[in-house]
Amino acid sequence: MLKTFVGKIEKGLSVFVHRRQPLRYYSEATPDDVREGYFAVLATKGGESKRFIVELHYLNDPAFLGLLDQAEEEFGFRQKGALAIPCQPQELQKILEGRRA
Repeated sequence: MLKTFVGKIEKGLSVFVHRRQPLRYYSEATPDDVREGYFAVLATKGGESKRFIVELHYLNDPAFLGLLDQAEEEFGFRQKGALAIPCQPQELQKILEGRRA
């Protein structure tokens, strides 16, 4: 089941399209830096953007799930490529570093 989910993440996750200005960070193919068990995330807010490669276990992290809820509210679910979330790159970095501790 996890392998199926990973496959869907690799093939199905894509950029949330912002209603005011569409993000154009997407690709039909999975980039070489996104290995099995990971997915690409684009943290973007206030004109600042940074791409992260995130392990699947973050889909169970409450702080990360909060960001996904914000992304749903702001961008909806139309996706292609990296998953866009509406936060400063530093905010996502803190969440990711906290998980490793």
